[in-house]
Amino acid sequence: MAPTHKILIIGGGIFGITAAVELNRRRHEVHLFDPGPLPHPRASSTDITKMVRADYGADEFYTTLMLEAFRGWDQWNREWPRPLYHQAGFLLLTHRPMEAGSLELESMQVLRRKGMEVQRLGPDELRKRFPQWNANRYADGYYNPRGGWAESGNVVAQLVQIGKEEGVRIHEGKGLKHFLENGGAVKGIFTTNGEVHHGDYVILAAGAWTPAFLPELQDRMRVSGHPVYLFQPKDISAYRGEVFPGWSSDISKTGWYGFPAQADGIVKVANHSKGLEVDPREEHDVPEAFYPKLREFLAGHLPGLLGAPITATRLCLYCDTWDGDFYICHHPGRPGLVVAAGGSGHGFKFAPVLGGIIADVAEGKENPYAYRFRWREKGEERAEAARSWGEL
Repeated sequence: MAPTHKILIIGGGIFGITAAVELNRRRHEVHLFDPGPLPHPRASSTDITKMVRADYGADEFYTTLMLEAFRGWDQWNREWPRPLYHQAGFLLLTHRPMEAGSLELESMQVLRRKGMEVQRLGPDELRKRFPQWNANRYADGYYNPRGGWAESGNVVAQLVQIGKEEGVRIHEGKGLKHFLENGGAVKGIFTTNGEVHHGDYVILAAGAWTPAFLPELQDRMRVSGHPVYLFQPKDISAYRGEVFPGWSSDISKTGWYGFPAQADGIVKVANHSKGLEVDPREEHDVPEAFYPKLREFLAGHLPGLLGAPITATRLCLYCDTWDGDFYICHHPGRPGLVVAAGGSGHGFKFAPVLGGIIADVAEGKENPYAYRFRWREKGEERAEAARSWGEL
């Protein structure tokens, strides 16, 4: 796909907006459509925080990709009005000694091979350095200083602003109704407000809404909802990043993870497990049935948060693929259509490199990471290493 083409992008989440900025810089005419407002309040990307980590068990592909993304986050921090990525570190704790095949031990070994200074922690060290934790519940773990979190909603807002300033045509309040097709080839879109837009290529980056637009992917993508809780503890200093960095608590078994206190003192706790099957076109609240499990976890592991008021909850929507890998590829049966979706609950952290991968795929250029995100039929179900596949 040689410049210049007219490219229509559906969705202004992290896949869509990074692709829009990158393709515009490559001198294409880029139009981005989203029901709006941007950041879209129900998009997966739109939250106060997302974890930024390179801890992927034995899967060196994502660790390598994340090391490249870290350089991108550092560059964005230098270029943007204020840093939106915060390198507070990432704490991975286990109830039993780390063993071969586990997320934690495999991650630690991969990271050390790649020259990263990760620090193994026993209960005594945990108690001394990170006192909010009930160290009696943990036998092992490590702290990775090259991790942290990003202000995800603010990152999307900053990228939208950059896109507007650099010439991306952003159409808020205009969602996709259906594709404009001719003999199977996608030639444009019909929008929800009755407009018709023609384009040389259409990139579908609709996140959790993707399977609804492409029924042929419904056997390979599912939409799931995951509980997020925001707490307001009295002693904010006890939850600042120096003593309470981003964390996961035996996450591949329990799903529990969380973040240090934000500037306003809010502490976020969430669960990264199988989740609930939901329809993204409907409004969803966190089911009350989750709350006793949250209280049980806090009572045993983070007792200081047990009495803190919950100021808000959210059901975070994932577009899960059958194998935990994204789909960034040309649709083999519908020329002119590119799919960029399937974040599977771990895509946001790669924001600085996503746009380049999507743009290379759209243009038909070689990209060293694109093979993992190719169009593929469903195989044996699996998930990325930090995902708990049990019920919460």
